[in-house]
Amino acid sequence: MDDVKRLLEGFADRTVDGLPAADVEADVARGRRALRRIRTRRRVAGVLCAAAVTTAVLAIGNQVKWWGGGGTEVATGSDEAGASAGTEAAGTATPAATGADQAGESASVFAGAMIELTANSKAWSNIDCSLAPQGWTPEAPVTTDRVVLTPPLVRTSDAAAKLVLQSATEARSLQAVRVTEADGKVFHVGTEAGRAAGQVKLGERWLLVQLPVGDKDWNDEILRRFMGSCTVS
Repeated sequence: MDDVKRLLEGFADRTVDGLPAADVEADVARGRRALRRIRTRRRVAGVLCAAAVTTAVLAIGNQVKWWGGGGTEVATGSDEAGASAGTEAAGTATPAATGADQAGESASVFAGAMIELTANSKAWSNIDCSLAPQGWTPEAPVTTDRVVLTPPLVRTSDAAAKLVLQSATEARSLQAVRVTEADGKVFHVGTEAGRAAGQVKLGERWLLVQLPVGDKDWNDEILRRFMGSCTVS
């Protein structure tokens, strides 16, 4: 400021025609006031900038905390606990129990989209089964050592859609055999003459069951349950 004053005094010594003499003190006072205003504005601007930066940092931090909360409705410090609880709950899901597990062999057993084994109280012939596919009816006439079951909504002339039970003294040769032992019985499941089939020895005779051609509603477990419920006299 002293340098500015000396500069103004030097200019004041140089008079100019038609202009009043320069008032150095007044000019210096005005300069000082202008400098104070500039400094005040700078301080205010600095405070506002700092406040804006702080607000932005807080907003970004809250947003990151919100999105990192694993889908919780409120961003709190318990995000990790919530995520852990969700993982634990997902890992302890209980599988649905089947009909067989709940009620045993005598009750209905769900076997697929259309197959359900239910209690059978009617003797067919020397082949008798305590379980039968629901809605399937024996084809007349029922002969010894052979029973043919017709599914519902199927034409009686469609032999490939029927279930055939046959009793014989000798086992049949099955292809791609899968052998399973349960309840003291040995079940053989495979194919015979291009049809899925299973057989089991009941007493002194063998029971062969041929499934409908291309029927996807039967499976090995249901076939074994069905054959295991049968007797041959």
